[in-house]
Amino acid sequence: MQSLNWDDIRLFLAVARDGRLQAAARTLGLDHSTVARRMNGLEAALGARLIDRSPRGVLLTHAGDLLRDHAERMEVEMIAASAAVGDDAGTVAGSVRLATPEAFGTWLVAPNVHLLHARHPTVILELAPESRSVSLSRREADIAIGLTRPPRGRVVARKLVDYRLGLYAAADYLDRHPPIDTLDAVKAHPLVWYIDELIDIPELRYFDQIVSDAPTVFRSSSIAAQQAAVANGLGIGVLHVFAAEQDSRLQRVLPDVAVTRSYWLLMHADQQRLPRIRAVVDFLDEVMRINQHRF
Repeated sequence: MQSLNWDDIRLFLAVARDGRLQAAARTLGLDHSTVARRMNGLEAALGARLIDRSPRGVLLTHAGDLLRDHAERMEVEMIAASAAVGDDAGTVAGSVRLATPEAFGTWLVAPNVHLLHARHPTVILELAPESRSVSLSRREADIAIGLTRPPRGRVVARKLVDYRLGLYAAADYLDRHPPIDTLDAVKAHPLVWYIDELIDIPELRYFDQIVSDAPTVFRSSSIAAQQAAVANGLGIGVLHVFAAEQDSRLQRVLPDVAVTRSYWLLMHADQQRLPRIRAVVDFLDEVMRINQHRF
């Protein structure tokens, strides 16, 4: 049997986690044919078939399951080695991918990322603000901000903060309409909301907790786009209080009506001691301290 190459093992892990050669290729920044060729080479080197290919993706064979267990232990050791060498050299450098809900990334992380750069100029933050769930186990991100604590897995989780959502409209819109003093009155106004089919995170489905069965006039998968539409007078929206209160065009409607959600900090258990990971976690804690009055 030929000696194994860590790059090929890393490629195999991407295929095992993504379930498709094309998806693994995107994860690794390679083309599909390269991934297929290197998988064939790894199977030839081991003398065993690792995956069964089908139009619906790939499934691990028994040999593939065995290799995955060993490969994940190898990955943990490689990460630990990287952390030890980084600590010994006193360096804090490298890329960290941070996946967050859009509001958190847009209105909390991005405006403050200069603080991280000033302290650690060789750490590159890759911010992915999305409205879909991100898998840490499939290495889609190094750190994630979630809306709930994961039920299981090798993930370190702790609550960052509770936040509120409320009803908002543009001040000039409210000036042109009769006062809104009940939730039933809200239903007479055009409402702004998500595209329901594109909501991948259950905790974002808070509309019916405030105004059930209300008609909408504009839908967007982007909360920033929703806020912009509301701020420019389109109608009423359910917005993040910590973001909407910073926009002088907006005014709270029925201030006693609110939905509370939580942000959770999530990271790989085997990466939490990496200097670059610790640097970003410290940065996020600083962002929370700076903005605690907004929650």
